Amino acid sequence: MARVTVEDCIIKVPNRFELVVLASQRARDLASGSEETVDRDNDKNPVVALREIAEGTIDIKELKNQVILGLQKYVETDEPEDDSTAIFAAAEKEWAGVLGDSTPKSHIGDRAAADAAALALEGQGDEPAADGEQPAPAASPAENQTTD
Repeated sequence: MARVTVEDCIIKVPNRFELVVLASQRARDLASGSEETVDRDNDKNPVVALREIAEGTIDIKELKNQVILGLQKYVETDEPEDDSTAIFAAAEKEWAGVLGDSTPKSHIGDRAAADAAALALEGQGDEPAADGEQPAPAASPAENQTTD
């Protein structure tokens, strides 16, 4: 066969840039020991790769997939869901009713909201004062201390 020209390969791969990428991938495959589909005729790997593309002896779609797989940084695999995700989802459902509707979710962990909730709980234990009297305020921990 005569010298391979780009015009022979453009029939199979219309984009010249894509042709270069595919031919270089095939040349790397040949260098790593892949089987040749045409006679070598003392040619180097890039020339053999172009001849294979021009003669249509290799699958262009498979070569494109090899290029894509070689350029991917992260290959997504289908793995079963991790057990910790299932445990976390079950715990969320279990604790969903603990907060209740009266506690706004935006105040979870908020110090002021915790203090307000503590004051509300202190007031729940008091019995209503008789005869319209106001209940006595709860003594603070500082007032409970005795000085000697």
